[in-house]
Amino acid sequence: MNRINLAIVGCGGMGHRHLYGLAELERAGWNRFALVAACDPVRANAESLADQANQLLGTRPVVVASHEELAALDVAAVDITTTPRSHHALAVDAMRRGWHAMVEKPLGLTVRSANRIRQAARETGRVLSTAENYRRDPINRLAKALLDGGVIGTPRFVLHHVVDGGNQMFISVWRHQKDQSGVLLDVGVHYADMLEYLLGPIESVLAHTRLHEPVRHNAAATGGQALANPSGVYGRWQKEMPATFEATAEDAVYATLLFHNGVVGQYIEDHAGHGPTIWARQIYGSQGALSLPNDRTGQPIALHRPGQTPPSGAALLDLVPGFRLDAVTASLFGGERLASYEFPFEEVDRKLIAVEYADFADAINAGRAPEVDAEQGTRSVAVSYALLESGALGRPVTIAETLDEQASTYQHEIDAGMGLM
Repeated sequence: MNRINLAIVGCGGMGHRHLYGLAELERAGWNRFALVAACDPVRANAESLADQANQLLGTRPVVVASHEELAALDVAAVDITTTPRSHHALAVDAMRRGWHAMVEKPLGLTVRSANRIRQAARETGRVLSTAENYRRDPINRLAKALLDGGVIGTPRFVLHHVVDGGNQMFISVWRHQKDQSGVLLDVGVHYADMLEYLLGPIESVLAHTRLHEPVRHNAAATGGQALANPSGVYGRWQKEMPATFEATAEDAVYATLLFHNGVVGQYIEDHAGHGPTIWARQIYGSQGALSLPNDRTGQPIALHRPGQTPPSGAALLDLVPGFRLDAVTASLFGGERLASYEFPFEEVDRKLIAVEYADFADAINAGRAPEVDAEQGTRSVAVSYALLESGALGRPVTIAETLDEQASTYQHEIDAGMGLM
């Protein structure tokens, strides 16, 4: 088997998480990549990733600082796991050099930057995969099968509510900075992708946005634990971040969503909530409703149909006899027909990243589009920004006008700062 020579570009927390996903794929016998380079201008980060790759994969990738140095190596694909502000420059450059690219979400920091990536993918013919993991969760695959199988009839209404966070830092400082990402983009693209995966395209939104907590606190800087540290990999960086800092990006949105198929959504994403955490993703149809668990938890789906005992486990799976997970996911999670699973978060995290890698490799080898391509990756960015643009403009905003960069008031200063005007 000829492996695809791969470089991980961006060796901070997300880069390390991707390495763990690649190692998980290797352990399962599905890896089609050879990690040949760790690329980061911060040499300590690249050295750390290379050392861990040596332990996990048995070979140590070359440490480089830039694409220029990568060009001297026999690289065929790159996995871009930097902060979002550099995604477009790195992805466009990579594809123009002839490399395939997988890019962490959000695909671009703005719709305009994502459109640059989308256009480069079209022009070069390279595979561009958006690293979106939530939809790959086996429970979300089952939810999609149940909806497509008409188990709740025709979907009418979706309620998606997330309230958490208080005034604490979410993972890192840059996730609270408008010119670096903002939490409504960083988290929101996951939810945008999930809603469109389950229910089809969103056409328009009407939103109210807020910056509730202009000062955020990082407990890790004073010996405590930060609010979020996915897979435990960010702790060493969180200790070096400021104990308090100014937040410049909105942290809450309250919105109505209209889908192409007529479904109406009520959407709350509030990362400044003081009090009980709220999670709800509920879909109501003409014959029943689905209550979905939080992503990456493995908890079961609850099906509600009037006058019927809620089915669970095998009984729920019996409603969709044709449902099967793909071979890689089934191998990693222990079965092709799952209604629940039990793994620590760190293991779930790396398994889902492994599935991303498997899809990326197969798309390259088969000459096909990946599941989450540049088009869908750009749509998720556009949905997230449509909410922010609606809040800024005080009117409904369509996804089409956001994709076409006609609704870009909120993004204007970000694009200007990146030299994209």
